[in-house]
Amino acid sequence: MERVIIFDTTLRDGEQAPGATLNTEEKLEVARQLERLGVDVIEAGFPIASPGDFEAVRLIAREVREPVICALAHANAEAIDRAWEAIKEAKRARLHVFLSSSDIHLAYQLRMGQAETLELARDMVARAKGYLEDVEFSPMDATRTSHQFIYQILEAVIEAGATTVNIPDTVGYTTPEEFSRLIRGIFENVPNIHKVVVSVHCHDDLGLAVANSLAALTCGARQVECTINGIGERAGNASLEEIVMALRTRRDFFELTTNIDTTQIHKTSRLVSELTGFSIPPNKAIVGANAFRHESGIHQDGILKEPTTYEIMDARSIGLPSSTLVLGKHSGRHAFKAHLEELGYTLTEGDIERAFSAFKEIADKKIEVTDRDLESLVAEEMRTTSEAYHLEQVQVSCGDRSVPTATVKLITPDGEVIADAALGTGPVDAVYKAINRLVGVPNTLTEFSVKAITEGIDAIGEVTIRIESEGRVYTGRGASTDIIVASAKAYMNALNRLLAVKGKKQEV
Repeated sequence: MERVIIFDTTLRDGEQAPGATLNTEEKLEVARQLERLGVDVIEAGFPIASPGDFEAVRLIAREVREPVICALAHANAEAIDRAWEAIKEAKRARLHVFLSSSDIHLAYQLRMGQAETLELARDMVARAKGYLEDVEFSPMDATRTSHQFIYQILEAVIEAGATTVNIPDTVGYTTPEEFSRLIRGIFENVPNIHKVVVSVHCHDDLGLAVANSLAALTCGARQVECTINGIGERAGNASLEEIVMALRTRRDFFELTTNIDTTQIHKTSRLVSELTGFSIPPNKAIVGANAFRHESGIHQDGILKEPTTYEIMDARSIGLPSSTLVLGKHSGRHAFKAHLEELGYTLTEGDIERAFSAFKEIADKKIEVTDRDLESLVAEEMRTTSEAYHLEQVQVSCGDRSVPTATVKLITPDGEVIADAALGTGPVDAVYKAINRLVGVPNTLTEFSVKAITEGIDAIGEVTIRIESEGRVYTGRGASTDIIVASAKAYMNALNRLLAVKGKKQEV
């Protein structure tokens, strides 16, 4: 079977989703997991966008060796030079150049004509080609561009040295039938198209990103640009896990394959969700909590008799655990470590020790610790590895006959223990006011949500918040059997991210 190249842009387009900002360490962590997942190309970022983005791309290029490491650049000499500087140490590198092509973009953004655009695209691809062999070009807003101009610009950039040409549905405007006509037309009307890989990059504004991507594959496209959990600008991108599992499950129809280790999908999805703060809807295909659950009596009866009556995929194929091992307060370190490995987590001895201590605390409060509890616990430990301020203690007093009061104790970057107390309209408000008095970073709380990780009165609660400072959004998550503690952890997580960004700005 022919192979489809999986081009993951979670770290570039995915991170452009409002509130999804990742720090350098988190980007590297995601990139390493994408490497384990088996993606062919990682678009690591947009180096010209900021010094932080440049450093993250450069670090990934140095540390992640198996996938092609790609950097995005608009059709500008400085951007291309900067992108090359970021990826030049990669084992395998790619430069991705893009330029608007639709009439509406040319008129209102570039203020250029088609002839000038054609010349610029050719020149900038040639400039990128001067640095390396692997060059990709994207005519932005291709699905609202005249087909004849798409044919012209693709022929020109291929002559200039492009090895991949990507057809983006930038605003999620097209439909599968319409997109298929465009892809077929490219193969029929671009004389040198046989020299390159044809790629597609679809957005989900009309909920058609995956359908459009799969339709393009049936017409000859052999690279798909996608993100974990479908995150990205506005309504997001085509979802990697949905595309990969569609090709795997319907191999009889598509007759295509990928290099993806599908057993890493669940872990990758959870990692990206944890780090970006974007919860996965329960009904999300492949990775949603309900994707392999059945409530209907008829469905349950069928599943018990023969799983394939209502399940077209085996949950284990995406890395969901099949073990029935139950962990509790009497479980030992060995069983704990073994079960984490079964769930797909490989931690250092130091991380294991911290996670095991946290597990014991939870196990004292819960009769049974579930896999979801463990995943939340591990994610919590990962969140606390790069703290400026550490939450040491939270104590609250509240009730319908008292004024909510909170006392908070933090450990500063210098190791000093500081404490303060505050009154609030409720216990969480009091906690946040006390923290603000200690940290002293102006911000606005824009979102606060709570959900239970598992069922039951002893469930771990997970709090997700978003705060805004100087026009930028920061996400924080925290988990605990005590929802007030979880709220405090989430706020500290967001504040530490804010402080990390401020620190980088000051360094620059």
